[in-house]
Parts: sequence; C-alpha cells; structure tokens
Amino acid sequence: MTPTRQASVRLTQFAHGGGCACKIPPGELEEVVSGLGAPLSGGDSPLLVGLATGDDGAVVTLPGQDTAMVCTADFFTPVVDDPYDWGRIAAANALSDVYAMGGRPVLAVNLLAWPRDRLPFELAREVLRGGLDIATEAGCHVGGGHSVDDPEPKYGMAVTGLADPARLLRNDAGRPGVPLSLTKPLGLGVLNNRHKATGERFEQAIATMTALNRDAAAAALAAGATCATDVTGFGLLGHLHKLARASDVTAVLDTAAVPYLDGAREAVRDGYVSGGTRRNLEWVAPHTDFGATDADTRLLLADAQTSGGLLVAGEVPGAPVVGELVPRGDHSIVLR
Repeated sequence: MTPTRQASVRLTQFAHGGGCACKIPPGELEEVVSGLGAPLSGGDSPLLVGLATGDDGAVVTLPGQDTAMVCTADFFTPVVDDPYDWGRIAAANALSDVYAMGGRPVLAVNLLAWPRDRLPFELAREVLRGGLDIATEAGCHVGGGHSVDDPEPKYGMAVTGLADPARLLRNDAGRPGVPLSLTKPLGLGVLNNRHKATGERFEQAIATMTALNRDAAAAALAAGATCATDVTGFGLLGHLHKLARASDVTAVLDTAAVPYLDGAREAVRDGYVSGGTRRNLEWVAPHTDFGATDADTRLLLADAQTSGGLLVAGEVPGAPVVGELVPRGDHSIVLR
C-alpha cells in the first residue's frame, strides 16, 4: 500500500461516490424495473436475453444469421484520480459485460458527462484516450459517442458485441453439481474507497481493473461453461445471489478459497467501506446462510467491485474454484 504518483487534479473529489459503488441499490433497482420487460419478448422473439434475470447484457438474434448481437452500457463517476486510468478502467468495465455473455465486442461509443466550468477539457481528453486504448486492446472499434455538461464527471461506453447464440454465457444456466470459479480477486471497492479518502495509489487494484475479461471468457467457453456473470457493483454475494436465483439453485461458497487483493483486509479493518457495499450486504442477508463467517469477510464478499472478474459455473484454468452449485435449499447462498 505505497502511495506513488499523485494526480494534479483529484478527480475522485468531484464525485459523491466512486465507480460501481455508485450503482442504484439492487433491491431498489429491481422494484423500479419490475414489470418493464420488453413487450416483444417470449415465444419466437429474437430477444434471447432481456430484463427478466438481470443478466449482464441484452442479446438478440440477427435475422437470417446464426449470430447474436450483445448490447450493453456502463458508466460511472471517477474511481481513481488519474484521468487516463479512469478511462481505461471504465472501458474495461463496459466491455466486460459483453465478455460475461460469451460475446466479442466489436463497436463502442463513448458516454461522457463533464463539468465544463470546473474541470479542464484536457482531462476529459485523457479519459477518452484511456478508453480508446483499452478498446483497441480488445479489438473493438470506437465510433464517437455522446457528451453532456454535468456537475459531476461520469464516463463509460455503450458496447455492441457478437456471439454464437448456441454458446452464450447466461446467469440462468447454472446447474447443481457444477463448481464455481472466480477469475479476479476481490477488494477493489475498499481499495478505491481508501484511494478516494487518502490519495494513496494502489497499483494492484489498477492492474486488476484494467485487465480485460477476454481471456477468462474464452477459457470458460472452451471449457464448455454455459453460465457466468461478472462481479461488479453488487459484489460477489450480490451477483452470486442473482445467478443462483435465476438458475433455481443454491450456491455454496468456500470463503477460504476466495482470493483478495493485497491491502483489502486492512482497508476494511480501517473503515474504508462504501455505502454501496453495506447496501449489498443488507440486500443479500435474507437469502444467505452466513454460518460462522466474520463481519469483515462478509463485507469483503459484498464489496462493490469495479471492473471485477468473471464468476463462472465451471472450472476455468488458472482461476481458483471458490464453491459449487447444489440443488435449491432454504437459501440462495451458503457460506462455509
């Protein structure tokens, strides 16, 4: 946890929160969107994945082709002070939703909100440059976008990808007897919160957030996986609950097998826990058997991640197995 270079302007101080911790709480969001499913879904509709299970992206088959189109959008307030790094992180996070569906991103457009009277535009350029560099690494074109004058800076992307409709990764395809793999360590939320409060720069967190989930998705598909989600603002427990609920199974989580970033436990111990993380834990509590899991571990498992890894129902080479799916019981999640 060594402070290194400092940004000349601390972007995180212009935002009320940071990254995916700013998501609307999952319980409130589900209440808002209840009953708003697409009227053209169901039956022979080309809409393969819509609102019903709260999956990572929408998927529709293209007429006359054996190809599906994956669509998603994601943006958030600054999670780090460096504008270039923020752009890279936001782009990797937006692209992740396509990978989490088993797709390949092909086109993105920028989504930018900027307080033009408070922050210089050269910082916005650095944000966009960071996003472009990550999209280029992913082999994804960037074709413009949309910007607004806003009191709070926000950045992200709307991304379109392509996928094989017979080889999608969905959050409702989990089956009993299948192991669970996690492809990135947890702790991004508490380290980002510490960065916002103190200015300390955590290179291990930035490296994790800017790493594409491309290779993890490819490995999951090669291993025959059909069920996955990425771990972002609702924390591991929140996204695991959604997966287990959609798949009508119970997820048994081996808490000792879950990997964490260096410094994450110390950040929890020192109180750098976001309100979003606490709301995540409150939301999953009625659906979780916590067993003897201590309070700090519960918070880390609910930690609001930004550009986290994939949670895959199946074994992914190089990724730790952190649990398994079993037949549905009294809870959607059991911690051991």
